[in-house]
Amino acid sequence: MKLTRILIVSFLVVITSACSSPTASTSTDATPNEVTLLAYDAFTAQEGIFDAFTATTGAKVKVVTGGDSGVLVSKAILTAGTPEGDVLWGLDNTLLSRAQKAELLTSYEPVDYGDICVNYDKKWFASRNIAPPTSLEDLALPTYTNLLVTQDPVASSPGLGFLLGTIAHFGEGKWQAFWEALKGHVQIAPDWTTAYTVDFSGSSGNGKYPLVVSYGSSPPAEVLYADPSNPLTEPTTSVIESTCFRQTEYVGVLRGTTNSVAAEALVMYLLGKRFQESMPLSLFVFPVNQDAVLPDLFVKFAVRAKNPLTVSPQDIELNREKWLNEWRAILL
Repeated sequence: MKLTRILIVSFLVVITSACSSPTASTSTDATPNEVTLLAYDAFTAQEGIFDAFTATTGAKVKVVTGGDSGVLVSKAILTAGTPEGDVLWGLDNTLLSRAQKAELLTSYEPVDYGDICVNYDKKWFASRNIAPPTSLEDLALPTYTNLLVTQDPVASSPGLGFLLGTIAHFGEGKWQAFWEALKGHVQIAPDWTTAYTVDFSGSSGNGKYPLVVSYGSSPPAEVLYADPSNPLTEPTTSVIESTCFRQTEYVGVLRGTTNSVAAEALVMYLLGKRFQESMPLSLFVFPVNQDAVLPDLFVKFAVRAKNPLTVSPQDIELNREKWLNEWRAILL
């Protein structure tokens, strides 16, 4: 990440110089007192993490959230060229080709990665003496009927990731049978927040579904955010690793921003060691910066699949609408 550090320094020098220039007031780009970061609803940066950026550049970071990743990217595409912000966070490999086709960004970089996986409520299964499922095939068995909640793949990034995972696992022409088996026996939530925090029995919502499509990094969150009066030493949830689909998220500068210098500087800051080390226990993702040190809680309980399911961005671009239409025809 040496190049990243060099670029950070270069961009911050440009901004600092511009801010001190007597002619800076004539250009929005030269006097960036605020830079807007568009992100999905689950973006929860560590408190005070942008203070160092502001101290160096003079630009405050305004975070504006706008739904799940799918909704966020769709909104951004509608305003491509005349963006409502300067930097976009939340674009992932399931949506990247859409952004490329719309020329949404002038530049972008991988910023984090992780796995979209089925999680299960350990207590729910143990209390009923039922073995949790261990594979995608298991989810279609009568034992697990009406136990799974996933997200609408049309609007939700984890929902789309799970659908793509089933396509990668079962193969073209065969994945449909899996979803046919689930028809009428699976809950479809509009987004991750509803699925995990409302419908899932193993989290804060105390819902009725003990299986949920979430992330390999969800278990450490259950430990971190446990009730202080009843702290946990290990998660109440676990991950079915064979269901994991690898997700890579990107951050980039929105085409049409009038704040491009500050926007580029913010992207570089987000790739830097300080911010990258804050992500595991705030955003619950793995950093791409190889210098970033993972916290012990994340090392101990987060799952990084050894052989994650994948679909190439090219195949996603060529087949996304067809796959979504087929999914709709089966489930809706």
